[in-house]
Amino acid sequence: MVRFGILGAGNIARRFAASLSHESRAELVAASCRTTQKAAAFLENVPHADGARAYGSHDELLKDPSVDAIYLALPHDLHLAWALEALDAGKAVLCEKPATLSAAQMQDVARASAQTGICFMEAMKPRFVAIHQPVMGAIDKIGAIRYVEATLCNDMLGLVEGTGTYHMTPGPGAGVLLDCGTYCASWLAELCAGEPELLSCESVLRDGIDVYVNARLSFGGVEATLECAFDRAKPRQAVVIGEHGRVVVDELHRPQHATLELVGEDPVELDVPYVVDDFFGEVSHFVSLLEGAAPQPGTALESPLMSLDDSLRCAHILDVVRAGFCAK
Repeated sequence: MVRFGILGAGNIARRFAASLSHESRAELVAASCRTTQKAAAFLENVPHADGARAYGSHDELLKDPSVDAIYLALPHDLHLAWALEALDAGKAVLCEKPATLSAAQMQDVARASAQTGICFMEAMKPRFVAIHQPVMGAIDKIGAIRYVEATLCNDMLGLVEGTGTYHMTPGPGAGVLLDCGTYCASWLAELCAGEPELLSCESVLRDGIDVYVNARLSFGGVEATLECAFDRAKPRQAVVIGEHGRVVVDELHRPQHATLELVGEDPVELDVPYVVDDFFGEVSHFVSLLEGAAPQPGTALESPLMSLDDSLRCAHILDVVRAGFCAK
């Protein structure tokens, strides 16, 4: 049984806790927030949390010897510090995306994971939903990839500006690139080999915070587009074009449907629903990694679906894109 503690008590943490309740090999034993009262209120509103302990500081939770692993659901700019603290405390870390703010920070996390032998995994949902492998199989059928477009645009600026969340709070963790663009970067990292080169970058900033980014990149000759927005809506898709056709993945951040279109053939619809919900795949995979695994200092325990190198590559792509609009 893997015993989880949750750092943070926002909406994403509540959704994770609800999904965790369906995993028979894991249980929620603790949660931490800025106050014990807030942590207790969080636990009262999540399923199967009877007896779970409420902590008024994250340090207290990390000192709890009954906690095996943590789900890190804090704002983006707090991920690095608390991931390092958790690994040092011997707790495996399932970290909400983006794992860190930069590739340099991700290198620090990867180094700490390797030194301690403790597992760190970025919770990159599209890699763990049930349709992921069928989509990869469909992409194999279209031949050599020529172009990839990953778009995650939402008309939600009024929402993120009006709630006081970290999305639009001035600081290094704000902006749409880190929040939505990281999903786009994951698709590009998985499908495009080679070093990313930024060809062009269009951006819209609000008080210095990116609310729209449209970057065109080249990966060793394969061109790609990364587009994300808080200020406009578009179909949220990954489009992969190959020599024999294309694959279109709908709702690229948590897909259940895709279409394979081969030249000269009728389109093939792929419909693969979630197992439980969009969180459960990553939860179940992470628990499987930890079951029976003993830390081996000097060797990181990591996921074959979202490895430390995968997280590092995603962060590097975002660094390359960010350099484009920050240079203006």
